[in-house]
Amino acid sequence: MAWSRYQLGLAALMLVTGSINTLAAKWADNFSASGCGGTEEHGFQHPFLQAVGMFLGEFSCLGVFYLLLWRDRFRPEPSMAPSQPFSPLLFLPPALCDMTGTSIMYVALNMTSASSFQMLRGSVIIFTGLLSVAFLGRKLELSQWLGILVTIVGLVVVGLADLHSSHDQKHKLSEVITGDLLIIMAQVIVAIQMVLEEKFVYKHDVHPLRAVGTEGFFGFIILALLLVPMYYIPAGSFSGNPRRTLEDALDAFCQIGHQPLIALALLGNISSIAFFNFAGISVTKEISATTRMVLDSLRTLVIWAVSLAVGWETFHGLEILGFGVLLVGAALYNGLHRPLLARLPWRVEETSRTAEHEGLLQGETTAINSES
Repeated sequence: MAWSRYQLGLAALMLVTGSINTLAAKWADNFSASGCGGTEEHGFQHPFLQAVGMFLGEFSCLGVFYLLLWRDRFRPEPSMAPSQPFSPLLFLPPALCDMTGTSIMYVALNMTSASSFQMLRGSVIIFTGLLSVAFLGRKLELSQWLGILVTIVGLVVVGLADLHSSHDQKHKLSEVITGDLLIIMAQVIVAIQMVLEEKFVYKHDVHPLRAVGTEGFFGFIILALLLVPMYYIPAGSFSGNPRRTLEDALDAFCQIGHQPLIALALLGNISSIAFFNFAGISVTKEISATTRMVLDSLRTLVIWAVSLAVGWETFHGLEILGFGVLLVGAALYNGLHRPLLARLPWRVEETSRTAEHEGLLQGETTAINSES
């Protein structure tokens, strides 16, 4: 069945905004500008402030939800079913996980390349699968276990690619290793978030935009308040600001004042996460969850291609190999191999025989019913 223009538009919107989200964050990281009080020019390394911006983008999904709900009320037949009563505090634990994982990932993005950052995020299926078995009582199929093993191999290949490419990038080898490990560690927290959402949130049938927006609200408020103590907490060489504190939001705003393009990059990050969530939810609804997974994997390729085009990275064959292996692992875990296997000659013949047999049984049943 061919896609409609609307479906194509949604798929394109998800792919483009999902890619912009990571690229805009990395673009901001690559800027250098002087800070407050005439401090010398230094890199824009403010991961926690960037995470606040991302949650602001998620929070805006709540406005989109209420806008759609208001518009739906004027239709002859409303399509948005009211959700079951629930406490918004249900979203607090997942929001805390999201806040922690996102902050760690933005810290890691300062230490590694945008493409490796996106590829290593694919490790989330390993921890999601294991935690779903341990806490949700789910039984994984053989193909899912195989997908997890293939993903581990892919992560090793991407890690080797990073080690080989670290000598011709601005990041030190120790930074690259630390960044890669932080990304993988963040995926453990993301997997915990997914398990919490499935166990406590999904049973209330909350609209996805409302869920994303509520988590964004908690993440935005809590992390914005935490910027105050972070301004005074010493972080030593781990920090990227002149005061060597965990986060210096004032320094960030001064840098934005001296280099307005940083504001454009941050705006791209904030707006893209909102559109990406909306497009992703719409793709799942209008097309399929499988299509959403494929598009999410393809944006890794877009990010890598753009990073090469603008000179942020150099070409390494191991990265392509690693991406391919990770893609196979994700496909196996999400069951994308089944449609391909079904098209094999012997499977097609077996399927047709089964359909013929079921058709004969159905024909017998119909005949009996018609006689009565």
